Amino acid sequence: MPMELPKEKVVVIMAPTASGKSRLSVEVASRYPSEIINSDKIQVYKGLDITTNKITLEEQLGVPHHLLGNIDSVIHPELSAAEFRSRASSIISEISGRGNLPIVVGGSNSFVYALLANEFNKDLNVFSESGAQVCSELRYNCCLIWIDVSLPVLDEYIKKRVDDMIDSGGLNELAKFHQYDMLHLEPNVGLTKSIGVPEFKEYVSRYGNEMPSWKGDQKQKDLYDKAVNLMKENTCKLAKAQMEKIKFLKQRGWDIKRLNATKSFMALLQGSKNWSTIWETQVLQPTLNIVNSLLEEP
Repeated sequence: MPMELPKEKVVVIMAPTASGKSRLSVEVASRYPSEIINSDKIQVYKGLDITTNKITLEEQLGVPHHLLGNIDSVIHPELSAAEFRSRASSIISEISGRGNLPIVVGGSNSFVYALLANEFNKDLNVFSESGAQVCSELRYNCCLIWIDVSLPVLDEYIKKRVDDMIDSGGLNELAKFHQYDMLHLEPNVGLTKSIGVPEFKEYVSRYGNEMPSWKGDQKQKDLYDKAVNLMKENTCKLAKAQMEKIKFLKQRGWDIKRLNATKSFMALLQGSKNWSTIWETQVLQPTLNIVNSLLEEP
């Protein structure tokens, strides 16, 4: 019988939104010849960089990123899990062929499952269909790393991040999106499903990118607060759902290594300068140990 080729080695970083996935992926990639593949189903599209919290060029530190903001929603309204599997598989082969380490990072666990499962049925959603069989055999020699943050702490951080996003140009971005881009896009698919788009639709249609003032119209203030609170609430719901899917895969045999980042996030929220030291001790260094073990395998 012909010898089987060894499976390609892949690092996979899994976590709910706002848990530090992008940070960790770049920290790992900065220590090995690596390239990063985005597996967030909204961040694959061009546009809404602030609203979707895409990692910036500066934050990428020169590490090549794939499937990040390069799909045009007008031409390709929605990337399916099967299409992601095909595209990401080809990219992994190219990265491995260059002698580099592929790092898959993103919060869309349906994409991660589609990419990694040895047997994948595009017509079956293992996360939502009762009794659906999860494929435990993976196509790659993976280390799967889960950044876990307790939900109460993560919820608090998410709320702060939404405020920061709006203050850093998110409202202006959403106003422009509703004024121009929405005219050319199909509703309720792809980029139009990004959290922030439906929540701010009514506000920006009335007031554009105008921030409410404390002396201004009370109706404007109320509508703005409603949009912000909805965005926070729906992002927290998304984080919880993403966490449940990771637990679901782990319970069904996927060897997912859990790293608890709660103390680091608590320190960050408290304004403590040692949050990064805690992160390095409890998240980064254990991750590097896991990756080293993978790379040392024959």
